[in-house]
Amino acid sequence: MKSLKDKKVVITGGAMGIGLATAKRLLNEGATVTVWDLNEAALFSAKTELEKSGEVFIHICDVTDKKRVYELADIAVKEMGQVDILINNAGYVKGGELLDQSDDEWEKTININLTALVYTTRAFLKGMYDRNSGHVVNISSASSTLGVPGLAVYTATKWAVWGLTESLRFEALGNNKSGVKFSTIHPSYIKQGLFEGAKLGFPGSLIVPLVKDHDVIAKAIVNSAIKKGRYSPKRPVTVNLNVRLRGLLPDSWFQKLMILMGVPQSMKSWTGRK
Repeated sequence: MKSLKDKKVVITGGAMGIGLATAKRLLNEGATVTVWDLNEAALFSAKTELEKSGEVFIHICDVTDKKRVYELADIAVKEMGQVDILINNAGYVKGGELLDQSDDEWEKTININLTALVYTTRAFLKGMYDRNSGHVVNISSASSTLGVPGLAVYTATKWAVWGLTESLRFEALGNNKSGVKFSTIHPSYIKQGLFEGAKLGFPGSLIVPLVKDHDVIAKAIVNSAIKKGRYSPKRPVTVNLNVRLRGLLPDSWFQKLMILMGVPQSMKSWTGRK
């Protein structure tokens, strides 16, 4: 299992939720962490909590502002020496069917969840290529394995994140940069945070239960993706059934199974982060 001692890490959207839980785990492993977040109050609160465990740098960042991203990437290298691991965790959720929200909301969803990953990855990939060493971890979603009504544009971005990450992995291999790794993480609904209130119906909730807290996903990022090098950890692990059953069943059967599992109603009770 790979050691993370003295590794230098950048986490986007790292002041709360999955990002904060991941920063805690990385610091406990001996890494140095830079946290980017748009929420200034949460960012300074996170720094107070995190610096008890190790060296932490914080910066206010809107990841959709590419000029700011490239500027902070240079600062991260100056402050930490280099960046070994990038965790693209910043995300945005706006519930509702396609006609329920404005173009601006859907564009914001795409820009934060997908376009920003192009900026952040480009900002650090050359350095990783030069060293033939590094790891990019992108937060996708269980929704990247099926269509979720009431979450269509978000779902589209998470399908795209999975495809982007796999493509980059093959690009690295084609460029003889096998030391540069890429992983996606696929959480199902988490009891707290951005997806609070969302849940599958019966029997889906028995097969794919709610993720109890953000640290479950942080553990998947640190232990499964980074330390063990796994390509696409899914939590709970039963999310893997979506991929396997889609490949095995006729499409009409798979669609009916998703209805039986309660996927179409899963966002009806969604409240989000309070």
